[in-house]
Amino acid sequence: MTGTGGEEMGVQAARSRALAVLRVRSRALAVALLPAAAAVILVAGGATGHLTGGVWDALRWVVSGLALLVLAAAGAVALVVARARPAVTPTVTVDEESAPDLYGMVRDLADRLDVPAPSAIALTPDCDSWLEDRTHPAHGRPPPAPEPDGATLPGGPAPRRGDAAPVLVIGSPFLWWMRVGELRAVLAPVVAGTGPSAHPDIAAARRFIRGLDAAAAVVSAGGRRGPLSRAAYGGLGRVVRLLLRGCRVHAAEMERGVAWAAAERAQAVDYGVRIVAQEQVGLAYAGWDRLLTRVALPAWRMGRWPARLDVGVVAALTELSRRDRLAEGFASRLGERPACDLLEEPGAMDEAVSLLAARLFHGGPSGASPDWSPVGWDDYPEEVVDRTWRTDAARLHRVLDALGVRRAAGHTAPGTGGPTLARVLDHLTTPADEASPGALPTPAPATDPAPATAPGAAPTRAHAAEPAEPARRAESPGSAEPAGGDGSVTRTGSPADAAPRRPPAPAYGDHDTHGGHLATHPHVAQPDAAHLEADLPGGDSDDPPGHRRATPAAPATPAPTPTPVTAAAVDEADDDDLAGTTARGAALAAGLSAQLAREEAEASVTGAGAPDAHPAAAAPTAGPAPDPALWDDRALPLLPLQPPRTGREILTAHVTAMVCCAAMDTAGAVPGLDWLDGPSLLFDGVRAADLAPSVLTLVETGDPGPLRTWMTELGIRPEKPVRLV
Repeated sequence: MTGTGGEEMGVQAARSRALAVLRVRSRALAVALLPAAAAVILVAGGATGHLTGGVWDALRWVVSGLALLVLAAAGAVALVVARARPAVTPTVTVDEESAPDLYGMVRDLADRLDVPAPSAIALTPDCDSWLEDRTHPAHGRPPPAPEPDGATLPGGPAPRRGDAAPVLVIGSPFLWWMRVGELRAVLAPVVAGTGPSAHPDIAAARRFIRGLDAAAAVVSAGGRRGPLSRAAYGGLGRVVRLLLRGCRVHAAEMERGVAWAAAERAQAVDYGVRIVAQEQVGLAYAGWDRLLTRVALPAWRMGRWPARLDVGVVAALTELSRRDRLAEGFASRLGERPACDLLEEPGAMDEAVSLLAARLFHGGPSGASPDWSPVGWDDYPEEVVDRTWRTDAARLHRVLDALGVRRAAGHTAPGTGGPTLARVLDHLTTPADEASPGALPTPAPATDPAPATAPGAAPTRAHAAEPAEPARRAESPGSAEPAGGDGSVTRTGSPADAAPRRPPAPAYGDHDTHGGHLATHPHVAQPDAAHLEADLPGGDSDDPPGHRRATPAAPATPAPTPTPVTAAAVDEADDDDLAGTTARGAALAAGLSAQLAREEAEASVTGAGAPDAHPAAAAPTAGPAPDPALWDDRALPLLPLQPPRTGREILTAHVTAMVCCAAMDTAGAVPGLDWLDGPSLLFDGVRAADLAPSVLTLVETGDPGPLRTWMTELGIRPEKPVRLV
């Protein structure tokens, strides 16, 4: 059913489910008042002379005491539910003064839909849009309800907190990639959700569910101090979980009814444009996902955060349309007015959202500092790509020193410490007597403890002669889902997707871009060679991303006394991952993993953005910023992009970095930025190809032949020392 009839049925279905949720609350209240009612009856019977005698007197005292206990427990539960802070999505608030055109468009859309206008607008680094209720006292002062000029009567009562409309949260990639008409069409069903949200029964049911959800978060965070505290929190948790189980199905169906009604109401507004705009939603997902995992993540690891992520989305999708033969029509739409023109200062807003994205997906600090500073796209190759490769190459040589690998003095220039690519190739090359699988080299004592850096190179914060120590990485595959939720949600999409939202928005999926079609890849537990190739500078640019999402591993603590890597230590590493590498490669991968864990631990203690980062002096950023009232720094990062890298991935990345450093210092190559694949190695402005399979052959089989052939063709001199950081 469509039209007004379908909308009315959706509202009725949502209201009936809301009443079911409220009945659960009423039953809980009735159970809490039942002993008190029995006590009142017994006391009244004794006062009137009907229930007298020793048995009735004893029963009267027992029931009265039980009633007091139950009322006290019910009051405590109600107090926790009422005072608990519901979870909300960290966003960047858009003031009306900074975006009058955007507010005007949303209010005009609300007028056409005949629904209340959202109370405020906020941006989130996510490819989604939804409504979020922020009327709880813990969320700060209630935003003033936007009213048209002359709509408010002079001397009228001020709107109460509970009467405020929800906040409209818009994904920032939509503003920069979509045109004004497309954004309006996409937001139509979202804004239409303010109508059902204003219904008293639906609003009351949502407040009750949000309170229970927040109370559950309080229970999970407390109750560890003593026996009494554990007992109190345990009882509170059982009551809250019981109520949540009773409301779960009704709450989900209520949100589906709200989305159904909103979708039916929005059909009359820009319906044809909305069908076309949904294609741009999928493209924005794909471009944003590639930009975060391939471009932003390497910068975050170096202590830099790209300050124009949304501009990068436009560049990435434009590059995608140029490469994809089926996307020739996408470039023509760039001549239309972009939705970011609705903002007065899109650059400042983009910078604020970019910093918010760094905090959500990487857990960076809240502002710029000497170890956490913004970087522009023009400076990205030099400040991020070049430094990342040279930092990884320096770490590789430090671990080789710890393993006791001799420096090939005959192939190095006089007066240098010998940080050459030839040293790495010689070590990873499998000799004939070690070709049998499982044979591990006996590490010799380190004869040259000097740091593997060339003269004049910047010193690193980690000790150059510090031996590597194997550490088991606690991998947690899967996506880290934050606790807490918010029932007041109307999301972009079909009514079937209208279950209560648990902010922040869900993690991004992997999107394929072959032929202009989008496809979600299944979760991969261990990446294979094809996925590793896509992450290397010489990999095929058309390969789908092979990243995964999981909670980052806890950094290992430094050992009290340094110990060399031994065969027993390698056995403790991930056998499944290192089974496809040589014995020397497995030992080197274990050492690199331990070294990275130590550096991450040092960075977490000092508060630095990343180890071995040397960013330029940071200037304080001006403009909008995320509301601090919405933050919980203990839970950062809320949506980590990738799990801990496996030993083979770490070894492959470090060897590739060393090859790139040798190419830049001996063959005239330069670092570059590919919008879809991240750091790239350029020869005469052309991206280097066939590097990934050659490195994988060396790492997995110990055969340096393909890599040496590739370097010979490009004129790379592996025996020449390179400059490290």
